[in-house]
Amino acid sequence: MINEIFMPALSSTMTEGKIVSWVKAPGDKIEKGETVVIVESDKADMDVESFYEGYLATIVVPAGESAAVGSAIALIAETAAEIEQAQQQASQLASPSAAVADAPAQVAVQEPVVATANGSGSEPSSGSGRTVVSPRARKLAKELKVDLTTLKGSGPHGRIVAEDVEAAAGKGSAPAPVTPPPSITPPPPPPAPLAAKAPTPTVVAPAVQPGQVVALNTLQQAVVRNMNASLQVPVFRVGYTITTDELDKLYKQIKSKGVTMTALLAKAVAMTLQKHPVLNAFYTEQGLNYRSGINVAVAVAMPDGGLITPVLQNADQVDIYSLSRTWKDLVERSRAKQLQPDEYSTGGFTISNLGMFGVDRFDAILPPGQGAILAVGASRPQMVATPDGMFGIKTQMQVNMTCDHRIVYGAHAAAFLQDLAKLIEANAQSLTL
Repeated sequence: MINEIFMPALSSTMTEGKIVSWVKAPGDKIEKGETVVIVESDKADMDVESFYEGYLATIVVPAGESAAVGSAIALIAETAAEIEQAQQQASQLASPSAAVADAPAQVAVQEPVVATANGSGSEPSSGSGRTVVSPRARKLAKELKVDLTTLKGSGPHGRIVAEDVEAAAGKGSAPAPVTPPPSITPPPPPPAPLAAKAPTPTVVAPAVQPGQVVALNTLQQAVVRNMNASLQVPVFRVGYTITTDELDKLYKQIKSKGVTMTALLAKAVAMTLQKHPVLNAFYTEQGLNYRSGINVAVAVAMPDGGLITPVLQNADQVDIYSLSRTWKDLVERSRAKQLQPDEYSTGGFTISNLGMFGVDRFDAILPPGQGAILAVGASRPQMVATPDGMFGIKTQMQVNMTCDHRIVYGAHAAAFLQDLAKLIEANAQSLTL
């Protein structure tokens, strides 16, 4: 029997995927649960595994090319004798470019290979006992002749990473199950200063030539689709000035413990959302949908263009120290394109912070499926009038919230910002409870 490998839908917004690399070559034997190809979705690179055994007969979509979700990207022959037949069948399939255009009309005749992508919403290591291995670790294991089935992964959700393979290689060609020793890391860098005093981050842009036209990558295309969808939503914006002296004082006290300003802001927003569930809801044709949990997304710029919004899930229930550790891990994996779909697609309220660039105030575009997004500007010393009629210096930041006017009204937004300001200005210590 000849089976087709189809381009999987790795996220709800994905319409096509790009082949990053083929882990298997034509003629290679494929085991059940083994990674066959690495696909770039709109947010991350993911391993695609097969639930069937056989031989990779031919590759329809080579590395670097894109294909529509549901179109055939390779053929698997159940036996070696069927490889030639599969190759003949492959010539009848549409080319990669045609596959993208004609995918809706394509009808699968053969039984499709059921493939899964690590991180498609469930744990990468399922009850079937499949081993989840990063592409680099798998390649390294072949070079060093390390048996991956004997290793215990130290990566997210038990994923085997290159460091695990290197550690096992030092113990012989047939290592016993090991737990990788703690990696030796340099002393942590000093905590980042407050946003008002932080050095401007460096965003590395790809080198281009004047007059050159550079095609959008998959992530940038996803951003375009989301922004176009946002134009259909009636929005309004509300600004507020928040004094951050107490928040800055708290940050100085606990930043040595790894707490980040981003985590403090996310925690403050999450606690305020407890009192204002409408700001955590979203519009549907059936009515106002109130979310069951408070998941705060924070926008992060990607080095190669575009942005991603890692999500701090149940941010109102997690302590500030765990929240900061989680945020650091999310940022590192987002820039390495290793986030799982539920780690960037489940946000109910988004924060976009350009304060570290010295931006005073800006408008943020509402993400699809959310009721509000908060744009955070820089925290700066300002001359203000005091209640006793005198003048003093206070550190203040400007925030501007964009809201979906179908479900959020001006009074809702104003009340939320007022409570957020009260929390930051007068009760910042509660963020550590």
